[in-house]
Amino acid sequence: MEQFVEESMKRRLTEPVDILTAVSILKSHGYWGDELIIAITRIFYVDLDTFNEVVGTA
Repeated sequence: MEQFVEESMKRRLTEPVDILTAVSILKSHGYWGDELIIAITRIFYVDLDTFNEVVGTA
């Protein structure tokens, strides 16, 4: 799933449901732990406080 994403093309993830969806997709592709945060921030601009809340409750 390695792909290049132009910085200006990144989507912002600020809503918990959007972050949860992205996390679910990345986990289904085999990303876990530290790899997950690296992958999601490479693809999206992520509200990290909300990300931590979502991952903490999931």
